Amino acid sequence: MAESEAQAAQAQAQARKAFPVSWDQFHRDARALTWRLSGVGPFEAIVCVTRGGLVPAAIVARELEIRLIETVCVASYHDYKTQGAASVLKGVAPSIVALAGGEGKGVLIVDDLVDTGKTARIVRDILPKAHFATVYAKPMGRPMVDTFITEVSQDTWIYFPWDMGLAFQPPIRDGAG
Repeated sequence: MAESEAQAAQAQAQARKAFPVSWDQFHRDARALTWRLSGVGPFEAIVCVTRGGLVPAAIVARELEIRLIETVCVASYHDYKTQGAASVLKGVAPSIVALAGGEGKGVLIVDDLVDTGKTARIVRDILPKAHFATVYAKPMGRPMVDTFITEVSQDTWIYFPWDMGLAFQPPIRDGAG
């Protein structure tokens, strides 16, 4: 295990801070991401990193009126708690990679979060000239993305709205994360 992977594993194991995100907040953050991206394009296509990138990619695609949307399927979180070895389950269509002369120029990659940068590195290898955008970023993965909205500490676990239900939350003072 590389040193950065060991650090990431240790940070995740020690993660005590919870950052729950509501649907309303996520939609506002994804629109804020779109505002930043509107001055960067134009983009010919979006590649969303599944599964987390599906929702922000839909919002960005609507707001920027991008209709060509592709997915790259990379699995790294296998139990919603810890990152494992990342694997590509489905690559990017050659027609998307070939846009604007190849290597992904003119392509926007969208994901919900960059954590350690492991998934982002894999996607960057596929589309090295694409613009990579995430809604949230952690310090270890931040260098892998071009645009993001909110940075959270490495030891923070983001609870996305599609992973949550409504339930009582004890006060932070009482040991809640």
